[in-house]
Amino acid sequence: MDPELSKAEQDRTIVNNRLYDDLVDRWYDAQDDPVALLRSQHELLVPWIKQEIKKNIGYHGRVLDLGCGAGLLTNQIAKAGYAVTGIDISSSSLKVARERDLTQSVEYIEGDVYKLPFKDRSFDVVIATDLLEHVSDPAQVIAEASRVLQPGGLFFFHTFSKNPIAWAFVIEGMKFFVRNTPDHLHVYSLFISPKDLKRILRDCGLSEVPDLRGMRPVIAQKAFWKMIFTGVVPKEFKFKFTKSLLITYAGYAKKSRVS
Repeated sequence: MDPELSKAEQDRTIVNNRLYDDLVDRWYDAQDDPVALLRSQHELLVPWIKQEIKKNIGYHGRVLDLGCGAGLLTNQIAKAGYAVTGIDISSSSLKVARERDLTQSVEYIEGDVYKLPFKDRSFDVVIATDLLEHVSDPAQVIAEASRVLQPGGLFFFHTFSKNPIAWAFVIEGMKFFVRNTPDHLHVYSLFISPKDLKRILRDCGLSEVPDLRGMRPVIAQKAFWKMIFTGVVPKEFKFKFTKSLLITYAGYAKKSRVS
């Protein structure tokens, strides 16, 4: 691995993060691609995130979305009235995000999640959904998130658990059942168990984790079986929250008010 490369660039030699550069409008339109599953996940995650922000922070606040991609989450949070910033390494994804920002209020920045270009305590909320499994040093990313958070601020996350069942479903299952799944979209060595993630959060001053929940597809839906047999993710495909953290999980932590 080239020591002259930044960590973000080194990550691109481990996991296929470059694929996001080529999605362009497929971020929002493709159904024969894993990005369609990402959109379905966000249909579940976004209302929950907005609800928890309102409950803990209120109706106004500064929100940072790490690895924001084409703004699938960022633009929805902005529509709820928050002052939102999105940061990502992919310039082409950010171009799509700006075009899709109906509020024209989001500040999109091309940058490195390992070295955030913001002052300490700049945000009330930091979000890292579908990011931590794409970085080789999640502890540094979370430390940076904690640094830019206000005391009492929230750090939201969604990622994959680390066990053979998660490997089978997320890596092998996706390649088998969803068309156009590229090689190395996910790499098992980068998955994080809930126990390990909680330890990292504590080490970064994000010690309180009031809500941790699993996610899975709604098996009873016709859309699930249509995907299984066609490799295309129907628009009506849905996820649901579950108590099991075995495959994928989401949650948030609060930054300690004692510095």
